[in-house]
Amino acid sequence: MSPGKQSTGPEAAAVAAGVRLKKMHRRVRLSRLALFTAIAAGPVALGVAVVSGPTTVSATPETTPTPMRTTAAAADPSGYAQLFVGAWLRSSAGDAATAQARLAQSLGPDVELPDRATGAQARLESVTVVRSAQHGPGRWWVTVAAQYVNASVRYFTVPVATDRTGGSFTVTGAPGVVAAPGRAEAAPSPYGVTVPNGELHSTVAEFLGAYLAGAGEVERYLAPGVKLPAVSPAPYSAVALRQVLAVEEAAAGKKLPGNGTAVRVVVQVEARDEAGRWPLAYEMELTARSGRWDVTALESGAVKNGGRS
Repeated sequence: MSPGKQSTGPEAAAVAAGVRLKKMHRRVRLSRLALFTAIAAGPVALGVAVVSGPTTVSATPETTPTPMRTTAAAADPSGYAQLFVGAWLRSSAGDAATAQARLAQSLGPDVELPDRATGAQARLESVTVVRSAQHGPGRWWVTVAAQYVNASVRYFTVPVATDRTGGSFTVTGAPGVVAAPGRAEAAPSPYGVTVPNGELHSTVAEFLGAYLAGAGEVERYLAPGVKLPAVSPAPYSAVALRQVLAVEEAAAGKKLPGNGTAVRVVVQVEARDEAGRWPLAYEMELTARSGRWDVTALESGAVKNGGRS
């Protein structure tokens, strides 16, 4: 037989038959092996081996994950109510063709416009949302404060309806004048440790001077990896530190604590510009590192400690 050609005579048939015979013998041996193993394992395993056979392998089909159903969060219609009250207070039933009257009617089609006499009320300056509350599926009450140029303030509650998706709103009734919200009792301040003059005190003063008045580079006071750009352009010409209070006792020590020690402080400062002096407050977090304090966080609007300034 020459190379590259396949035999098609009796010789090739005999070879093919031999190959098939070897495969059959191999399957028989595997069947016997599985059967003997099952007998040794017990009657239950024997039954499984006889039924299943040794050469059949079934692949487990891939299952497609069922997509999770998400429920859209209820949209707060505070801005919608604020826009409506501003237009409603500036409109009048006697002149329903004005832009403010048309806007109010588009936001609350079934709401009657006020019959406002010209010059009878102080001019409206601003409208601000005070609070909002959901009173059921698709039903909200929004309270807004209307401030006038004469410094007087009135509070209005507005009913607003939303659709199922929270993407559409409508004012369903006329605003109602309500009393001003009560004043809440503030929780005691956690800042009860006085920070004396020292390394921490100096770091805070120099940092805020750079941050608010452009006195130096802010980056030199920041911990590695912290990004905090200075206010630009600098709004104040000078910043004076009035008081520093801390949560942790480590902030009051004369010696710098070990690396990684973090403290939280509230800082009272007086900032100055051409218009006057401004009391400002900041909450900060600092961490000790290599014999110095690094600023790791800055927040404004801090509370006072027991009423002390």
